[in-house]
Amino acid sequence: MERYKEIEKSIIKKYRKEIWKRFIRGVNDYDLIQAGDKIAVCISGGKDSMLLAKCMQELQRHWVVKFELVFLVMDPGYNEYNRQVIEENAKELNIPITIFESPIFDIVADVEETPCYLCARMRRGYLYKEAQALGCNKIALGHHFDDVIETILMSMLYSGQIKTMMPKLHSTNFEGMELIRPLYLVKEEDIIAWSRYNDLRFIQCACRLTEHCSVNGQGGGSKRNEMKQLIKKFRQTNPHIEMNIFKSVHDVNLETIIGYHDKEISYNFLDDFDQR
Repeated sequence: MERYKEIEKSIIKKYRKEIWKRFIRGVNDYDLIQAGDKIAVCISGGKDSMLLAKCMQELQRHWVVKFELVFLVMDPGYNEYNRQVIEENAKELNIPITIFESPIFDIVADVEETPCYLCARMRRGYLYKEAQALGCNKIALGHHFDDVIETILMSMLYSGQIKTMMPKLHSTNFEGMELIRPLYLVKEEDIIAWSRYNDLRFIQCACRLTEHCSVNGQGGGSKRNEMKQLIKKFRQTNPHIEMNIFKSVHDVNLETIIGYHDKEISYNFLDDFDQR
């Protein structure tokens, strides 16, 4: 059997409970895919987006709902080695990628403050634009369960807000386009286990500016990595800490919230305190 078929088999057999069932549940629970969709699966070259591509391929083959897929790779200025790794992995995994180039790394190279934020925003815009030009109505990103709970904690600790990473979003700048996150319920440890089981080596970080590029590494001292370490400490005293954080944004008790806002509307508990 060809290697890519063995890798596909491992998703629905060996990691059926940890990856496949959680992937399917996320698609169903958050109503991510509809009949007739044309979805651009955005591949960065890391383990998450490559797994997402394989899961989406498998879903397309067997799901009752019919939809189209495009596997989109944006080269924002990768060095030659990183691009080669992406192309070789796509070939090994039987993912028919479409590559386009953008000048993002060159643009953010001179930005001293929040270059990562600007880079992320620009990457999203270029992906939307290219996907729309290819006739897609959705882009799919490889964010997973850990990304969600880390975002919740970062928002609380560094932004002073209760905010989460949504399973799907309408684009505000590209009419008719939507962003979906099908790996929303899949844990990072299971993605790592899958990649190691299949002896796959993916790009961990390809940022030319920080030069933290490595294959299957653990990253540097980012705020997200800081959240990973914090959650790891929490887990020592409460093994359910991750799921509790995740559930907290699914069950917000507004009667105990001091204030909240929805676009232009702001609310403070004092507004109707005497009427309660």
